[in-house]
Amino acid sequence: MPHLIPAKLLQHQVKIALVGCGGNGSQMLTGLARLNHAMVALDHPGLTVCAFDPDTVSEANIGRQLFGAFDIGASKAHTLINRVNAYFGLNWKAYFGRYDWQKLNADIIIVCVDSAKSRHEISRTFSRSCPMYLMDLGNRAADGQVLFGELRAVSASPAGSARLPSPYEVLPELVDAKAIEDDTPSCGLAEALERQELFVNQSIVTPALHILWELFRHGQLTWHGAFVNLRTGSMRAMQVKEPADHPPAEQIRISV
Repeated sequence: MPHLIPAKLLQHQVKIALVGCGGNGSQMLTGLARLNHAMVALDHPGLTVCAFDPDTVSEANIGRQLFGAFDIGASKAHTLINRVNAYFGLNWKAYFGRYDWQKLNADIIIVCVDSAKSRHEISRTFSRSCPMYLMDLGNRAADGQVLFGELRAVSASPAGSARLPSPYEVLPELVDAKAIEDDTPSCGLAEALERQELFVNQSIVTPALHILWELFRHGQLTWHGAFVNLRTGSMRAMQVKEPADHPPAEQIRISV
């Protein structure tokens, strides 16, 4: 049984909060602009996006993230939003700071942060903001995952639609605020590449964008997540029919 898109998301402009504009988020934002352009060409009202990030661009970001030397010291969120607005003729918004649901009561939240603590703080807002969907992207050095699911207790999808479990139902460790994490900043690209492979973010963002494309282009999903490993050259999709509380054992070990 597939998951069917709620009618609202086909009839109105879709509000998306993009939380994090680093490795995954910078590529996700560019992809969202391309997705919006295609949707509008197909007579959909399109997307409106607000990007949130409290960080500025550093030298270590250049190359692995979508920034140049001239961006150093500038707000990541504003730099990227200004760029896609100019390129695609959009009026999307950026906020230099942590996620604030009151800035945009989103239909879809896309989380591209790099710690369980940050995810936990974001998840605490869901009871007030009540978004329809949550997409979470995470990675380690050469592997990672994207998970897409519903957040509302009562699905807004049509009758007969399969429910999508929330990403944090599938992998509760993603929001384990007590998890020990390495948050030491990198001083340069060479050091950053010791921590993460150059194209790992691209490998996570591509299936994430395709999930959204499938949802809006075809109105349904038969898979709603993917576990990617660049070292083995594999991608395992999470089918809609898979139980939320019993993901395969090898998937649980993949990153936050």
